[in-house]
Amino acid sequence: MKDKNGLYYYPFPQNKRVHMYVREGDGTIWFRLWNADDPELWEKHGWVPYGAIKQAAGMYEGKNFPPNQAYDIELAKMLLEENTSDSEDIPTKPTCRPR
Repeated sequence: MKDKNGLYYYPFPQNKRVHMYVREGDGTIWFRLWNADDPELWEKHGWVPYGAIKQAAGMYEGKNFPPNQAYDIELAKMLLEENTSDSEDIPTKPTCRPR
């Protein structure tokens, strides 16, 4: 899905008020969490590269937030790939001239 903040998926499908945004840059995939019930979350926490998430997930011992589910690298790759192929189908110049 896509909105004014970018491409996103629902990390917890039962909760549509939480979005995980994804983008690609500097040779990696970046994630950013948005929660409608916590608007400050977007401002306080910026984009995080997947490598840092993977490292932090290895140290995470909590039970309330499953990082491997929330930061789903395979889903992010698929979403980014779908968006790239969609944008390639849109011509940048008209294919015919008006009469």
